[in-house]
Amino acid sequence: MSFQKYLDALRQEIKPALGCTEPIAVALAVAKARETLGCLPERVELWVSTNILKNAMGVGIPGTGMVGLEIATALSCVAGHSEYGLEVLSGAGPHDYGLARDYAAAGTIRVQKKDTEKKLYIEVHAFAAGHEAICIIEDAHTHITHVQLDEHVLEHDAAQTLHPGSSAVHPLDVAGIYAFATGVDVEELRFLYDVIAMNDTIAREGLSRDYGMRVGRVLQSGRAMEEMTLSDYVCAYTSAAADARMAGSTLPVMSTAGSGNQGISASLPVVAAARKLGAGEEPMLRAEALSQLITIHIKSHIGKLSPLCGCAIASSIGSAAGIVYLLGGGMDQILFAIQNMIADISGLICDGAKSSCALKIASSLASAVQCAQLAMAGVTPTKLDGIIADDPEVSIRNLANLGSVGMNQTDRVILDMMIAK
Repeated sequence: MSFQKYLDALRQEIKPALGCTEPIAVALAVAKARETLGCLPERVELWVSTNILKNAMGVGIPGTGMVGLEIATALSCVAGHSEYGLEVLSGAGPHDYGLARDYAAAGTIRVQKKDTEKKLYIEVHAFAAGHEAICIIEDAHTHITHVQLDEHVLEHDAAQTLHPGSSAVHPLDVAGIYAFATGVDVEELRFLYDVIAMNDTIAREGLSRDYGMRVGRVLQSGRAMEEMTLSDYVCAYTSAAADARMAGSTLPVMSTAGSGNQGISASLPVVAAARKLGAGEEPMLRAEALSQLITIHIKSHIGKLSPLCGCAIASSIGSAAGIVYLLGGGMDQILFAIQNMIADISGLICDGAKSSCALKIASSLASAVQCAQLAMAGVTPTKLDGIIADDPEVSIRNLANLGSVGMNQTDRVILDMMIAK
């Protein structure tokens, strides 16, 4: 059996990112437009999809102490570098933060909602000295599909959207993922230590200072790991990373399937469980691969952006599977855990990236530990339980259908509520 497609999926979908990936994707497009223009824009116009706007309104932009697309755009105009990808703002410093605040306050940045069915769409027009530069990103956070200077098209890559419900990007299934995670040479998984190290750093930062809602710090309450239950430790350690990230920490994270919070929620619960349970290096790496790939598999069905919370609907399900493995479970118990999670938290919505994301992460991971423990006891729903099917793969597709079809108007309703405030 060839394991290459699983390794490819891991390497393609796990990437470092500085800041929330929606405003950072906008910053990437802005940086590319500014570089194409060749100077600081006199004004910038943005057209973005509903999901991008929703996920960027309330989240901190690293180092600035501010939230939203205006400051992300301004900082990218003065200090962004498109060659850094999702770390486009990593070269910015205190002087740049001040310049960006002044630039944003000047009123030269205009943000508008794009009338598009695409979940992920960013269009930037930058103007200076009678010239106009355009950059468009579609379907994936780093997928630049169009670059133009005045009338000259410099780059064009026709977008090929994979609709939610299609897993053609990574044609995986849980059985194959399990075979890979348990059968691949563990040396092939050592690159996952980079994921663990980067995300562990921001988790420790979140536990050491008051960020956002302080979910992680409050749940920890100064206790050592040995004094905490498995659920408490998993939830506190992981949500602390989200506390720091959503508040604008300048530390990067390893994202999964286009989301930093998904990367945190797919990786750190497994690390926490391995520590708490005293698991060795090899079981931790195999559980990490299992969690990451199930997250990627579910997101391939749901899409990069969704009305459903990706941390709850994808990465916490992956984490539940990884925790089952660390508890000594096999394929049957992992399938039970997936079914349990879909039965439990399938309706948790995404109402934008913000400080309370840490609270949703804590809630979904408490469910992940509970569902893993139930799976180990042989508890799982019957086929008559709502959207659950006999085959967990069908349950996953039902979950995707719920998000992409059943909740089709949800993003617009949520955005209207957010704008009304």
